[in-house]
Amino acid sequence: MFVKAIERVSDFTRPIHSILRIYPSNNIIPGAATLFFVNENGYAITCKHVAESLLHAENINQQYIQFRNEKNIGNNVQQLEIKNNYRQDSIIQIKNNFVDSIDSMSGFTTHIHPTLDLAIIKFNDFKKTYYKSYAHFAKNDEGIKQGKFLCRLGFPFPEFNNYRYNELLDEIEWLNTGNTSSPRFPIEGMVTRFLGDAQHGLYGIEMSTPGLRGQSGGPLFNEKGTICGMQFNTKHLHLGFDMEDKEIWVENKQKKVSDYSFIHLGQCIHANTMKAFLKQHQVKYYEE
Repeated sequence: MFVKAIERVSDFTRPIHSILRIYPSNNIIPGAATLFFVNENGYAITCKHVAESLLHAENINQQYIQFRNEKNIGNNVQQLEIKNNYRQDSIIQIKNNFVDSIDSMSGFTTHIHPTLDLAIIKFNDFKKTYYKSYAHFAKNDEGIKQGKFLCRLGFPFPEFNNYRYNELLDEIEWLNTGNTSSPRFPIEGMVTRFLGDAQHGLYGIEMSTPGLRGQSGGPLFNEKGTICGMQFNTKHLHLGFDMEDKEIWVENKQKKVSDYSFIHLGQCIHANTMKAFLKQHQVKYYEE
Protein backbone atom coordinates (compact mmCIF):
# COMPACT_ATOMS: atom_id res chain seq x y z
CA MET A 1 0.00 0.00 0.00
CA PHE A 2 2.79 2.44 0.89
CA VAL A 3 5.65 1.03 -1.22
CA LYS A 4 5.72 3.81 -3.80
CA ALA A 5 4.94 6.44 -1.18
CA ILE A 6 7.90 5.41 0.99
CA GLU A 7 10.22 5.58 -2.02
CA ARG A 8 8.95 9.07 -2.81
CA VAL A 9 9.13 10.39 0.74
CA SER A 10 12.60 8.90 1.24
CA ASP A 11 13.94 11.35 -1.36
CA PHE A 12 13.47 14.29 1.04
CA THR A 13 13.44 12.70 4.50
CA ARG A 14 16.79 12.63 6.28
CA PRO A 15 18.22 11.49 9.64
CA ILE A 16 19.95 13.62 12.22
CA HIS A 17 22.61 11.50 13.93
CA SER A 18 23.72 12.48 17.42
CA ILE A 19 26.35 11.21 19.83
CA LEU A 20 26.29 12.06 23.54
CA ARG A 21 29.02 11.71 26.12
CA ILE A 22 27.97 11.09 29.72
CA TYR A 23 29.91 12.36 32.75
CA PRO A 24 32.23 11.16 34.20
CA SER A 25 32.80 8.24 31.81
CA ASN A 26 33.94 8.16 28.22
CA ASN A 27 30.84 6.25 27.15
CA ILE A 28 29.14 7.46 23.98
CA ILE A 29 25.41 7.05 23.41
CA PRO A 30 24.14 7.24 19.80
CA GLY A 31 20.76 8.70 18.98
CA ALA A 32 18.76 9.90 16.01
CA ALA A 33 15.95 12.18 14.95
CA THR A 34 14.35 13.04 11.61
CA LEU A 35 13.69 16.06 9.41
CA PHE A 36 12.20 16.51 5.95
CA PHE A 37 12.83 19.18 3.34
CA VAL A 38 10.00 21.38 2.11
CA ASN A 39 11.68 23.19 -0.79
CA GLU A 40 14.83 23.41 -2.88
CA ASN A 41 16.30 26.23 -0.78
CA GLY A 42 17.49 24.21 2.23
CA TYR A 43 14.40 24.60 4.41
CA ALA A 44 13.30 21.62 6.49
CA ILE A 45 10.65 20.80 9.09
CA THR A 46 11.31 18.98 12.35
CA CYS A 47 10.15 18.99 15.97
CA LYS A 48 10.73 21.87 18.34
CA HIS A 49 12.38 19.54 20.86
CA VAL A 50 14.77 18.31 18.16
CA ALA A 51 15.71 21.83 17.07
CA GLU A 52 16.23 22.97 20.66
CA SER A 53 18.54 20.02 21.28
CA LEU A 54 20.60 21.06 18.26
CA LEU A 55 20.78 24.64 19.52
CA HIS A 56 21.78 23.62 23.06
CA ALA A 57 24.61 21.37 21.85
CA GLU A 58 27.08 24.21 21.33
CA ASN A 59 26.51 25.61 24.83
CA ILE A 60 27.00 22.16 26.37
CA ASN A 61 30.21 21.63 24.41
CA GLN A 62 31.60 25.06 25.29
CA GLN A 63 30.83 24.52 28.97
CA TYR A 64 32.83 21.28 28.97
CA ILE A 65 35.77 22.92 27.19
CA GLN A 66 35.87 25.55 29.95
CA PHE A 67 35.60 22.84 32.61
CA ARG A 68 38.43 20.86 30.99
CA ASN A 69 40.67 23.92 30.69
CA GLU A 70 40.20 24.85 34.35
CA LYS A 71 40.81 21.26 35.43
CA ASN A 72 44.03 21.08 33.38
CA ILE A 73 45.52 24.10 35.13
CA GLY A 74 45.03 22.45 38.52
CA ASN A 75 41.70 23.70 39.82
CA ASN A 76 39.85 21.46 42.28
CA VAL A 77 37.75 18.96 40.33
CA GLN A 78 34.99 18.67 42.94
CA GLN A 79 34.57 22.43 43.04
CA LEU A 80 34.46 22.54 39.25
CA GLU A 81 31.78 19.82 39.24
CA ILE A 82 29.66 21.85 41.63
CA LYS A 83 30.25 25.03 39.62
CA ASN A 84 29.15 23.35 36.36
CA ASN A 85 26.41 21.25 37.97
CA TYR A 86 28.08 18.08 36.70
CA ARG A 87 26.58 14.98 38.29
CA GLN A 88 26.56 11.29 37.52
CA ASP A 89 25.19 10.84 33.99
CA SER A 90 25.20 14.56 33.09
CA ILE A 91 25.55 15.16 29.35
CA ILE A 92 28.86 16.93 28.75
CA GLN A 93 29.34 16.67 24.99
CA ILE A 94 26.99 16.46 22.01
CA LYS A 95 27.94 16.14 18.35
CA ASN A 96 25.33 16.19 15.57
CA ASN A 97 25.51 15.14 11.95
CA PHE A 98 22.97 16.03 9.25
CA VAL A 99 23.24 12.94 7.08
CA ASP A 100 22.89 13.23 3.28
CA SER A 101 21.31 16.67 3.51
CA ILE A 102 23.74 19.28 2.18
CA ASP A 103 27.44 19.38 1.28
CA SER A 104 28.53 21.99 3.84
CA MET A 105 27.15 24.99 5.67
CA SER A 106 28.12 28.03 7.69
CA GLY A 107 25.41 27.15 10.20
CA PHE A 108 21.64 26.96 10.37
CA THR A 109 18.78 29.28 11.26
CA THR A 110 15.74 28.08 13.19
CA HIS A 111 12.18 29.27 13.59
CA ILE A 112 10.71 27.74 16.76
CA HIS A 113 6.95 27.55 17.24
CA PRO A 114 6.10 29.31 20.53
CA THR A 115 3.70 26.65 21.80
CA LEU A 116 3.63 23.57 19.53
CA ASP A 117 6.36 20.96 19.01
CA LEU A 118 7.24 22.32 15.59
CA ALA A 119 10.29 24.04 14.08
CA ILE A 120 11.75 25.14 10.76
CA ILE A 121 15.46 24.71 10.04
CA LYS A 122 17.21 26.70 7.29
CA PHE A 123 20.67 25.48 6.24
CA ASN A 124 22.91 28.42 5.40
CA ASP A 125 25.50 28.90 2.63
CA PHE A 126 25.46 25.39 1.20
CA LYS A 127 26.56 24.75 -2.38
CA LYS A 128 24.89 21.43 -3.07
CA THR A 129 21.89 19.55 -1.74
CA TYR A 130 21.91 15.78 -1.30
CA TYR A 131 18.15 15.45 -0.90
CA LYS A 132 16.52 14.61 -4.23
CA SER A 133 13.13 16.33 -3.97
CA TYR A 134 10.91 18.01 -1.39
CA ALA A 135 7.61 17.55 0.38
CA HIS A 136 4.22 18.22 -1.15
CA PHE A 137 1.59 18.91 1.50
CA ALA A 138 -2.06 17.91 1.29
CA LYS A 139 -3.93 20.85 -0.24
CA ASN A 140 -6.87 20.28 2.08
CA ASP A 141 -7.82 17.89 4.86
CA GLU A 142 -10.57 16.00 3.03
CA GLY A 143 -8.37 12.88 2.93
CA ILE A 144 -7.33 13.12 6.59
CA LYS A 145 -10.29 11.58 8.36
CA GLN A 146 -10.94 9.11 11.16
CA GLY A 147 -10.29 5.58 9.87
CA LYS A 148 -7.80 6.65 7.19
CA PHE A 149 -4.57 4.62 7.06
CA LEU A 150 -1.41 6.72 6.91
CA CYS A 151 2.30 5.99 7.26
CA ARG A 152 5.25 7.59 9.06
CA LEU A 153 8.92 7.44 8.15
CA GLY A 154 11.95 8.03 10.33
CA PHE A 155 15.19 6.62 11.67
CA PRO A 156 14.75 4.80 15.00
CA PHE A 157 17.09 2.05 16.18
CA PRO A 158 20.39 3.80 15.38
CA GLU A 159 22.94 1.41 13.91
CA PHE A 160 25.64 3.88 12.89
CA ASN A 161 28.99 3.48 14.64
CA ASN A 162 31.25 5.98 12.86
CA TYR A 163 32.37 7.70 16.06
CA ARG A 164 34.89 7.32 18.86
CA TYR A 165 36.25 8.88 22.01
CA ASN A 166 39.59 10.55 21.33
CA GLU A 167 41.51 10.10 24.57
CA LEU A 168 44.32 12.43 23.53
CA LEU A 169 41.95 15.33 22.88
CA ASP A 170 39.34 14.29 25.47
CA GLU A 171 36.71 14.66 22.75
CA ILE A 172 34.06 12.59 21.03
CA GLU A 173 34.36 12.77 17.27
CA TRP A 174 32.93 11.52 14.00
CA LEU A 175 34.89 9.11 11.80
CA ASN A 176 34.93 8.43 8.08
CA THR A 177 35.08 4.70 8.80
CA GLY A 178 32.52 2.29 10.19
CA ASN A 179 28.80 2.14 9.54
CA THR A 180 27.69 5.68 8.69
CA SER A 181 23.97 5.02 8.26
CA SER A 182 20.90 3.58 9.92
CA PRO A 183 18.03 2.08 7.93
CA ARG A 184 14.85 4.05 7.44
CA PHE A 185 11.86 2.59 9.24
CA PRO A 186 8.21 3.07 8.23
CA ILE A 187 5.24 2.39 10.50
CA GLU A 188 1.61 2.56 9.44
CA GLY A 189 -1.46 3.39 11.50
CA MET A 190 -5.08 4.48 11.43
CA VAL A 191 -6.25 7.99 12.23
CA THR A 192 -8.06 7.57 15.54
CA ARG A 193 -8.74 11.08 16.82
CA PHE A 194 -7.63 14.67 16.32
CA LEU A 195 -5.70 17.01 18.61
CA GLY A 196 -6.96 20.49 19.37
CA ASP A 197 -7.48 23.12 22.04
CA ALA A 198 -8.94 26.57 22.51
CA GLN A 199 -5.68 28.31 21.65
CA HIS A 200 -4.79 26.51 18.42
CA GLY A 201 -8.00 24.93 17.22
CA LEU A 202 -7.36 21.63 15.45
CA TYR A 203 -3.59 21.27 15.25
CA GLY A 204 -2.78 17.55 15.26
CA ILE A 205 -3.61 13.97 14.38
CA GLU A 206 -3.64 10.93 16.66
CA MET A 207 -2.61 7.56 15.22
CA SER A 208 -3.44 4.03 16.35
CA THR A 209 0.24 3.02 16.50
CA PRO A 210 3.22 4.65 18.24
CA GLY A 211 5.76 6.93 16.69
CA LEU A 212 9.12 5.41 17.57
CA ARG A 213 12.12 7.10 19.15
CA GLY A 214 14.12 8.53 16.28
CA GLN A 215 11.02 9.22 14.19
CA SER A 216 10.42 12.62 15.83
CA GLY A 217 10.30 15.14 13.01
CA GLY A 218 9.45 12.50 10.43
CA PRO A 219 6.61 12.94 7.92
CA LEU A 220 3.16 11.40 8.08
CA PHE A 221 1.87 10.68 4.58
CA ASN A 222 -0.79 8.93 2.54
CA GLU A 223 -0.47 6.19 -0.08
CA LYS A 224 0.60 8.77 -2.69
CA GLY A 225 3.37 10.23 -0.52
CA THR A 226 1.45 13.46 0.12
CA ILE A 227 2.37 14.95 3.50
CA CYS A 228 -0.48 14.93 6.04
CA GLY A 229 1.48 15.62 9.23
CA MET A 230 4.67 15.22 11.24
CA GLN A 231 5.36 12.81 14.12
CA PHE A 232 6.18 14.61 17.39
CA ASN A 233 5.09 12.52 20.38
CA THR A 234 3.63 9.22 21.57
CA LYS A 235 0.86 9.14 24.18
CA HIS A 236 0.47 6.17 26.54
CA LEU A 237 -3.04 5.29 27.71
CA HIS A 238 -3.73 2.68 30.39
CA LEU A 239 -6.09 0.00 29.08
CA GLY A 240 -7.14 -1.44 32.41
CA PHE A 241 -6.44 -5.05 31.36
CA ASP A 242 -4.15 -5.58 34.33
CA MET A 243 -3.04 -8.99 35.54
CA GLU A 244 -1.25 -9.65 38.82
CA ASP A 245 0.37 -12.95 39.78
CA LYS A 246 -1.18 -14.69 36.81
CA GLU A 247 0.01 -18.29 36.62
CA ILE A 248 1.37 -19.33 33.22
CA TRP A 249 3.58 -22.13 31.87
CA VAL A 250 6.97 -21.13 30.42
CA GLU A 251 9.31 -23.83 29.12
CA ASN A 252 7.50 -26.50 31.15
CA LYS A 253 7.70 -24.43 34.34
CA GLN A 254 4.85 -22.68 36.08
CA LYS A 255 5.49 -19.01 36.80
CA LYS A 256 3.56 -16.08 38.18
CA VAL A 257 3.65 -12.89 36.11
CA SER A 258 2.13 -9.44 36.33
CA ASP A 259 1.26 -7.24 33.37
CA TYR A 260 -0.10 -3.71 33.10
CA SER A 261 -1.30 -2.96 29.59
CA PHE A 262 -1.05 0.36 27.75
CA ILE A 263 -1.87 1.47 24.24
CA HIS A 264 0.73 3.68 22.59
CA LEU A 265 -0.70 6.32 20.24
CA GLY A 266 1.43 8.45 17.95
CA GLN A 267 0.73 12.16 17.83
CA CYS A 268 1.41 14.22 14.72
CA ILE A 269 1.28 17.91 13.86
CA HIS A 270 -1.39 18.46 11.18
CA ALA A 271 -0.34 19.51 7.66
CA ASN A 272 -2.51 22.64 7.91
CA THR A 273 -0.64 23.72 11.04
CA MET A 274 2.72 23.24 9.36
CA LYS A 275 1.64 25.16 6.26
CA ALA A 276 0.42 28.05 8.38
CA PHE A 277 3.76 28.18 10.22
CA LEU A 278 5.71 28.07 6.95
CA LYS A 279 3.55 30.84 5.51
CA GLN A 280 4.05 32.94 8.64
CA HIS A 281 7.82 32.83 8.10
CA GLN A 282 7.53 33.32 4.32
CA VAL A 283 8.95 29.88 3.51
CA LYS A 284 7.97 28.49 0.14
CA TYR A 285 6.17 25.15 0.21
CA TYR A 286 4.32 22.94 -2.24
CA GLU A 287 0.83 21.39 -2.22
CA GLU A 288 -0.99 18.76 -4.21
